[in-house]
Amino acid sequence: MTFKDEILQGIPEHLPAPKHYDATVNHAPKRKKILTAEEEKLALKNALRYFEAKHHKTLLPEFKQELEKYGRIYMYRFRPDYKIYARPIEEYPGESEQAKGLMLMIQNNLDHAVAQHPHELITYGGNGAVFQNWAQYRLVMQYLATMNDEQTLVMYSGHPLGLFPSHKEAPRVVVTNGMMIPNYSQPDDWEKFNALGVTQYGQMTAGSYMYIGPQGIVHGTTITVLNGFRKIKKETKGGLFVTSGLGGMSGAQPKAGNIAGCITVCAEVNPKATHTRHSQGWVDEVIDDLNILSQRVVKAKQNKETVSIAYQGNIVEVWEHFDKENITIDLGSDQTSLHNPWAGGYYPVGLTYEEANNLMANKPEAFKEKVQESLKRQAKAINKHTEKGTYFFDYGNAFLLEASRAGADVMSTEANKEFKYPSYVQDIMGPMCFDYGFGPFRWVCASGKSEDLQQTDAIATNVLEQLMKEAPKEIQQQMQDNITWIKGAQENKLVVGSQARILYADANGRMKIAEAFNTAINNGEIGPVILGRDHHDVSGTDSPYRETSNIYDGSRFTADMAIHNVIGDSFRGATWVSIHNGGGVGWGEVVNGGFGMLLDGSKEAANRLRSMLFWDVNNGIARRSWARNDEAIFAIKRAMESEPNLKVTLPNLVDDHLLNSL
Repeated sequence: MTFKDEILQGIPEHLPAPKHYDATVNHAPKRKKILTAEEEKLALKNALRYFEAKHHKTLLPEFKQELEKYGRIYMYRFRPDYKIYARPIEEYPGESEQAKGLMLMIQNNLDHAVAQHPHELITYGGNGAVFQNWAQYRLVMQYLATMNDEQTLVMYSGHPLGLFPSHKEAPRVVVTNGMMIPNYSQPDDWEKFNALGVTQYGQMTAGSYMYIGPQGIVHGTTITVLNGFRKIKKETKGGLFVTSGLGGMSGAQPKAGNIAGCITVCAEVNPKATHTRHSQGWVDEVIDDLNILSQRVVKAKQNKETVSIAYQGNIVEVWEHFDKENITIDLGSDQTSLHNPWAGGYYPVGLTYEEANNLMANKPEAFKEKVQESLKRQAKAINKHTEKGTYFFDYGNAFLLEASRAGADVMSTEANKEFKYPSYVQDIMGPMCFDYGFGPFRWVCASGKSEDLQQTDAIATNVLEQLMKEAPKEIQQQMQDNITWIKGAQENKLVVGSQARILYADANGRMKIAEAFNTAINNGEIGPVILGRDHHDVSGTDSPYRETSNIYDGSRFTADMAIHNVIGDSFRGATWVSIHNGGGVGWGEVVNGGFGMLLDGSKEAANRLRSMLFWDVNNGIARRSWARNDEAIFAIKRAMESEPNLKVTLPNLVDDHLLNSL
């Protein structure tokens, strides 16, 4: 059977042979037991509805065993035999080019080189799922391979509800993930309903099919590290950046540190994750002894090296040891998946990786206590370093939030300030990038050709250089950083999975780059291009502890912006849209909206990209402007000058002296 035949068959009529558990693959940890005996029956009943009754007797004990052993029903038997990766778009069956683009993106998210736990359909972040099980994957691929451009596939948290009649300008797919009734949106609720097979955590770009491997996180981290060193007025050469997490968030930090030109120490407890990132070239050296580590860092400082070092062990040990050895840390952060603290997102100090996984599954309350003790220790060590001058920032992974919930010493005593340390959005990305409309624009060359990616790099560079000639001084640094980034992109070997690229661009930059791509496609210079962005952006995400943490008018706990973003994108031309309860900082902590758009060189695509990209960015700038952010007020006024049909309500500023006189 050919690849196309396998896609078209969907759920096979004859059961495939059971699959052996492949120990060479990085697997998700066992989820805690949360269902009652009756609920377990319901979970099994829910899983079996994907299959004809004649198969139930065979599948029932198998699914029961999976539920008991792993805490979820993954349906391993139905994992395809073919290799999953982003094939050239023409290799996918189908009537709709847009649907073929979606198949490409889904398979990229599940590529073993890209996904964190590929056999459990987890792309990144510990629980960021593309689908709940392999039956859903097979059905979705079949639907996409058979649909036409007057149908829309409706996705309920990984489950394909079906194909519905629509029209050519409608999105081909509409995705929701984890959308819970508010009164039933607590951690144990999510665990329970996920185990029942009725919802899932889609993360940001995992469950919305827009992940491009670690490159996206590398770029954002590079910009953050560069601006972090600028903020403390230190050069990157010889500067030390200490952080953690090589698994859940893809090991982007050491690569970003190398591009920025500093010394990076990144701790990781999972040996497989460390090995993967080292073998991929995302980290230069691996050290598992604290004394050797400190000696190596001292030498690197003396020689002003640019080097990334993975410490195979717990980050708490690094913070404590460097304090004892009086090693100066310039920048400090944490990128463990603390949005998922009780199910593998964070591993406590004092336990081996295996011991922690065992405790997590079998004694979840004891594991929770260990995590919270560890967070308190980590915060105490960080505080000692910041007293010596370290600039520590929360990377938006919920470190400060979970540390505060654990009772760690991270709360501020200053008025109108919640935590001792800022979110990187508050200090860096918000005022320097998001408020001006700069965020993570990304594209995928659907041909799968590296030469197409090189060509798009050249096109994007040329567009940015032209725009920079007339750019106001307020945004010239942002533009120059991204020109430097894209010029070095090939050299830094950032591609993992699909032939993709990311750079930070504002609405005008995104539209001009996309228009240039569409023209090149029309001229036959390159194949189709799939546009998207990280949801960690100007407009797509309402997240009080990350993307919208620099909103100070009291509205950072509202989610109107993200909802409007997705609705607006859907009727302005997006190929697909997604909305998630969760993403980045965790289920329940954020509402997260995204899109994808296929460029095919047509006039219709040109019209769609102009309408949609302008809205996708300026929706957020308008909200940030209304929150009285000076940079956003500047940006939205500039947008209104460029587009006569844009009329935005501007804030009237109040004199603080007047308020204080009350």
